[in-house]
Amino acid sequence: MKRMVSIQDISCFGKCSLTVALPITSAMGIETCAVPTAVLSTHTGGFTGYTYRDLTGDIPNIASHWKSINLEFDAVCTGYLGSFEQIKIVSDFFDDFKTDNNLLIVDPVMGDKGKFYAGFTHKFASEMRMLCKKADVILPNLTEAALLLDEEYVGENYDEDFIKNMLVKLSRLGSEIVVLTGVSFDKYSQGVMSYNRKTDEFSSYFSDNIPGYFHSTGDVFSSTLSGALVKGFDMGKSIKIAVDFTVDCIRHTLGSEKEHWYGVKFEECIPDLIEMIK
Repeated sequence: MKRMVSIQDISCFGKCSLTVALPITSAMGIETCAVPTAVLSTHTGGFTGYTYRDLTGDIPNIASHWKSINLEFDAVCTGYLGSFEQIKIVSDFFDDFKTDNNLLIVDPVMGDKGKFYAGFTHKFASEMRMLCKKADVILPNLTEAALLLDEEYVGENYDEDFIKNMLVKLSRLGSEIVVLTGVSFDKYSQGVMSYNRKTDEFSSYFSDNIPGYFHSTGDVFSSTLSGALVKGFDMGKSIKIAVDFTVDCIRHTLGSEKEHWYGVKFEECIPDLIEMIK
């Protein structure tokens, strides 16, 4: 059985981060080990008064214990990291558990729609850039790509040549593969484009562009893509599985956004995901 690590926070209520990653990758038949960076009573998107317990200090002890019992992983994946210290600790974690045969996958969660998420700064983006240098695969959205490159966010004012150029520049940060999410060249479709620096090849996959804003779709996509890569699918197939599953989750949530504004109904779509990877 394949084994991977997911390093990110966990919300006791709300569909994001580990709450999404663990069930999705487990359903894909992967033994998924969690390194929670923090525990929250709810996620922070729209809730107030939530509790927050920082677990940064526990991560080195977890890593040390795992090394002492000779654990190895087919992938180490990161999501939301909330501080400079966490980035440094995760960087050390990469050094401890990197092998010739596994993947380091970074989702550089920092912002969306041209803006930082609350609490993030350009200095944080600079530190995240250093973590991306150690990754085999990075998964930024268009906002995060601009932040990593220290460039202006262009919104929807781009074409395919612009995206390809951005992918190449992102690969120069150090990762072999860059997957850029939220790419759209018309109002009817949305998807991703990727670039493999080793083979100098671009690939893309698009599906229907469904209007509206749906929480947790980034976590759904990154978890599914990481799981597919760990299962041994090539990048093209992994992207297709991740996009199709994410769109499936959105479609299952349509009509009940008012009740499920805190995340898509990915649980109802797990049987579809299992069929996709057969």
